Amino acid sequence: MSPIIEGLLFCWKKNTDYAPKLVADLSDEQMLLQPAPSEMAAANHPAWVFSHLNVYLPVMQCLIRGEVFEDPRDHVFGMLSSPQSDPGIYPTREALIETFLQGHRDVSELLSDCDDSVFEQAVKLPRWAAGMPRVGMALPYLMLNHENQHLGQLSAWRRIQGLPSV
Repeated sequence: MSPIIEGLLFCWKKNTDYAPKLVADLSDEQMLLQPAPSEMAAANHPAWVFSHLNVYLPVMQCLIRGEVFEDPRDHVFGMLSSPQSDPGIYPTREALIETFLQGHRDVSELLSDCDDSVFEQAVKLPRWAAGMPRVGMALPYLMLNHENQHLGQLSAWRRIQGLPSV
């Protein structure tokens, strides 16, 4: 395995282990808590964060395989969505975590079987291709920057709720 892929998978494993701990002690009701009313500051609550991150797991798999994929922007939990307080919108905490963990396993397995040529593939989504024309830009962004940004939001959310760090 190349050092680049090994490094990505090392960081990915850290997120795989860390993310479930951020919500392990929460009830389904707590998963929807927002520190301020949504009209004041639509804080990303845990149910939305995991729902949002889970949208991008199949996208990463398509990137690795060199496949075309639907633009996640318009997904019900895509970048244009906002956290809602209706519990009927979201899967349970357990289901969100299982989807997250399975997606992480699937990405890890696919990437483990690759060499560095995977990073040379063109991104098949025209909207992304302008700024991230190669998988070598899009995949690390999604795996590390995007996911870590949202996991950091959950860490801050926990502190605002008066919960201990993990």
